[in-house]
Amino acid sequence: MIKIFKPKFWDDKISFISILFFPVSLIVIFFTFLKKKLTKSKKFEIPIICVGNIYIGGTGKTPTSILIATELLKLGRKPVILRKYYKNHNDEYNLIKSKFKNLIVSKNRVFGLEKAVKSDFDIAILDDGLQDHGIKKNLKIVCFNSSQLIGNGLVIPSGPLREKLSNLRNAEIVIINGKKNKEFEKKILNINKKIEIFYSSYEPTNL
Repeated sequence: MIKIFKPKFWDDKISFISILFFPVSLIVIFFTFLKKKLTKSKKFEIPIICVGNIYIGGTGKTPTSILIATELLKLGRKPVILRKYYKNHNDEYNLIKSKFKNLIVSKNRVFGLEKAVKSDFDIAILDDGLQDHGIKKNLKIVCFNSSQLIGNGLVIPSGPLREKLSNLRNAEIVIINGKKNKEFEKKILNINKKIEIFYSSYEPTNL
């Protein structure tokens, strides 16, 4: 798995250090907005479910992707999980392969999806890729971990977010791994009243 050594102030309340980095965060937000506006999204012949996050680090994307793919298989579909290739992510690829055999790893997600279509898969699950605007997604699922949620709520480097929380207005589902949090639910619904919120938990098996 990926090890991320994050600054302590990311998960504290807004501090002097986070304020110090805030001008850089504004630049990140601007370029993220610009990239989204200038990138043309490609639509594919098969439905695409994107399981992503806006908090840097582990939020349960991969287990969620495996679960969705497994359930779709039970329903008679032919799903595939797609991951972008990174040379230090082999542990994650092996984890997926141990649970679900249909995996495509590609340096370019668009090329990977084109391969999925040619291989006669009828639905694709993007494990990560929420910030890849070159792909038209049919369903966007955003994962959070209840132990950290959004940290101090700021975008990198002032905080741990890849993009602003307000971008949840473009998502359909939020999955929170862990304890129920009514206050956070309210914050999400103030951004997007139509979004569906679910909770998940890990349970040991084969004890």
